[in-house]
Amino acid sequence: MALPFSSRLKLRADLETCRLLVGMWQVSGAHGRIDPERALRAMLEHFDAGFTTFDLADHYGPAEDFVGEFRRRLRAARGEEALAGVQAFTKWVPEPGPMTRAIVEQAIGVSLRRMDVPALDLLQFHWWDYDDRRYLDALRHLADLREAGKIRHLGLTNFDTAHLEEIVRGGIPVISNQVQYSLVDQRPAAAMSDVCRAHGVHLLTYGTIAGGLLSERFLGAAEPTRSQLTTASLQKYRRMIDAWGGWTSFQRLLAVLDVIGKKHAATIASVAMRAILDRPAVGGVIFGVRLGEAAHIAENVRVFDLTLDSEDVARIDAAVSGSRDLFSAIGDCGDEYRRRA
Repeated sequence: MALPFSSRLKLRADLETCRLLVGMWQVSGAHGRIDPERALRAMLEHFDAGFTTFDLADHYGPAEDFVGEFRRRLRAARGEEALAGVQAFTKWVPEPGPMTRAIVEQAIGVSLRRMDVPALDLLQFHWWDYDDRRYLDALRHLADLREAGKIRHLGLTNFDTAHLEEIVRGGIPVISNQVQYSLVDQRPAAAMSDVCRAHGVHLLTYGTIAGGLLSERFLGAAEPTRSQLTTASLQKYRRMIDAWGGWTSFQRLLAVLDVIGKKHAATIASVAMRAILDRPAVGGVIFGVRLGEAAHIAENVRVFDLTLDSEDVARIDAAVSGSRDLFSAIGDCGDEYRRRA
């Protein structure tokens, strides 16, 4: 099952990614138990299908350890050269505080050891409190570690437009920003996309299928209770839907996506992902996987064969029009993660 050429994107000359990234938040424990052996087999299944890029973080439970073990097994089975086909994008999410070179280097060293890599492909940095400007100290040290060869490239996670622009204009070589972006949450289109395009920064998007809510499973379904939403993702994105316009508005969107999906022999989720992949500045969409428990490989392959025409786009735009402006309601990208006094 080979993916087409359009499935690949060079974030930089020496860093290529699959435009659908395998998200590993689901191994963190917030989505139920994951069996390590089955998870590792599922990673190989995705890799062999062409989904070679994994998105993870230092705080996603054993995710970095899974990558390390996956690499060791791949090396043993197929040789050192096979490792060149794997991309693992991790994150560092420190508590605000002093950001000395030693503190930063120690944190990166832990990820290097856990993932069994000589250098991190992409280190995505998150900071909780903009009032504590020591995030700039951390980024300068990370840039130094990039120069030293311990990090290949730097990215951000959930930074807003103003702070992204400050960082890039300050000379920090950031190539990506990971943000929530879906047909429900279109905040990146307000300002972020234009700034990213101006500075050559790619958006890596999560929440694009709303934790699975953007699917046939919920089409025509009664409004679920909290107890029926059994994972952290479902609960999180249900709250986003409530802020956006509520269940009735969401059902209208699902119905439109279902019509478009049937027109193209695709699923609702595939249409939702394709719609965001087509947006300006979007480099890739992250799809969460409960590794070893559930997989939608064939469905995700279909995303790259799918072309939305002008009629499809107009139908989607009409379905989301009139819903609440989340940029005004919540703030810019990532503002829901900022600590406030």
